[in-house]
Amino acid sequence: MEHKLIDGVKVPLTAQEIVQRQAEEAAWNAGAFDRAINNLRQRRNALLAQTDYQALVDNTLSEPMKAYRQQLRDLTEGLSTVEQVNSIVFPTKP
Repeated sequence: MEHKLIDGVKVPLTAQEIVQRQAEEAAWNAGAFDRAINNLRQRRNALLAQTDYQALVDNTLSEPMKAYRQQLRDLTEGLSTVEQVNSIVFPTKP
Protein backbone atom coordinates (compact mmCIF):
# COMPACT_ATOMS: atom_id res chain seq x y z
CA MET A 1 0.00 0.00 0.00
CA GLU A 2 1.75 3.08 -1.22
CA HIS A 3 -1.11 5.49 -0.72
CA LYS A 4 -3.77 6.56 1.72
CA LEU A 5 -7.26 7.93 1.19
CA ILE A 6 -8.08 11.43 2.30
CA ASP A 7 -11.67 12.46 1.58
CA GLY A 8 -11.84 9.71 -1.04
CA VAL A 9 -8.70 10.91 -2.83
CA LYS A 10 -5.59 8.72 -3.12
CA VAL A 11 -2.61 10.51 -1.61
CA PRO A 12 0.89 9.00 -1.78
CA LEU A 13 2.45 7.99 1.52
CA THR A 14 5.48 9.93 2.67
CA ALA A 15 8.76 8.09 3.19
CA GLN A 16 8.20 8.32 6.96
CA GLU A 17 4.70 6.84 6.63
CA ILE A 18 6.05 4.00 4.50
CA VAL A 19 8.69 3.18 7.13
CA GLN A 20 6.07 3.31 9.87
CA ARG A 21 3.73 1.04 7.90
CA GLN A 22 6.53 -1.46 7.26
CA ALA A 23 7.33 -1.49 10.98
CA GLU A 24 3.67 -2.13 11.80
CA GLU A 25 3.53 -5.00 9.30
CA ALA A 26 6.73 -6.50 10.70
CA ALA A 27 5.34 -6.32 14.24
CA TRP A 28 2.08 -7.95 13.12
CA ASN A 29 3.94 -10.75 11.33
CA ALA A 30 6.21 -11.29 14.35
CA GLY A 31 3.13 -11.93 16.49
CA ALA A 32 1.65 -14.54 14.14
CA PHE A 33 2.89 -17.52 16.18
CA ASP A 34 1.60 -16.08 19.45
CA ARG A 35 -1.84 -15.51 17.92
CA ALA A 36 -1.92 -19.01 16.43
CA ILE A 37 -0.81 -20.80 19.61
CA ASN A 38 -3.26 -18.79 21.73
CA ASN A 39 -6.09 -19.77 19.39
CA LEU A 40 -5.03 -23.42 19.59
CA ARG A 41 -4.93 -23.27 23.40
CA GLN A 42 -8.39 -21.73 23.55
CA ARG A 43 -9.81 -24.48 21.36
CA ARG A 44 -7.98 -27.16 23.36
CA ASN A 45 -9.13 -25.69 26.69
CA ALA A 46 -12.74 -25.66 25.50
CA LEU A 47 -12.49 -29.37 24.64
CA LEU A 48 -10.94 -30.14 28.02
CA ALA A 49 -13.68 -28.16 29.76
CA GLN A 50 -16.30 -30.32 28.04
CA THR A 51 -14.91 -33.39 29.85
CA ASP A 52 -13.88 -31.82 33.16
CA TYR A 53 -16.97 -33.17 34.91
CA GLN A 54 -15.69 -36.68 34.21
CA ALA A 55 -12.44 -35.95 36.02
CA LEU A 56 -14.06 -35.05 39.33
CA VAL A 57 -12.83 -36.75 42.49
CA ASP A 58 -15.89 -38.98 42.80
CA ASN A 59 -15.59 -40.15 39.17
CA THR A 60 -13.19 -42.68 37.74
CA LEU A 61 -11.99 -41.76 34.28
CA SER A 62 -11.94 -44.51 31.70
CA GLU A 63 -8.57 -45.22 30.12
CA PRO A 64 -9.70 -43.90 26.71
CA MET A 65 -10.88 -40.66 28.35
CA LYS A 66 -7.60 -40.32 30.26
CA ALA A 67 -5.68 -40.79 27.00
CA TYR A 68 -7.90 -38.27 25.17
CA ARG A 69 -7.43 -35.62 27.85
CA GLN A 70 -3.67 -36.23 27.91
CA GLN A 71 -3.49 -35.95 24.12
CA LEU A 72 -5.30 -32.60 24.36
CA ARG A 73 -2.88 -31.35 27.01
CA ASP A 74 0.08 -32.46 24.88
CA LEU A 75 -1.11 -30.72 21.69
CA THR A 76 1.04 -27.63 22.19
CA GLU A 77 4.25 -29.47 23.07
CA GLY A 78 7.18 -28.74 20.76
CA LEU A 79 5.35 -26.32 18.48
CA SER A 80 7.49 -23.45 17.24
CA THR A 81 6.00 -22.33 13.92
CA VAL A 82 2.62 -21.16 12.68
CA GLU A 83 2.65 -23.99 10.14
CA GLN A 84 3.03 -26.58 12.91
CA VAL A 85 0.18 -25.01 14.87
CA ASN A 86 -2.06 -24.91 11.80
CA SER A 87 -1.39 -28.57 11.02
CA ILE A 88 -2.57 -29.84 14.42
CA VAL A 89 -5.26 -32.50 14.25
CA PHE A 90 -7.35 -32.75 17.38
CA PRO A 91 -7.84 -36.24 18.86
CA THR A 92 -11.23 -37.87 18.65
CA LYS A 93 -13.27 -37.86 21.84
CA PRO A 94 -14.02 -41.41 22.99
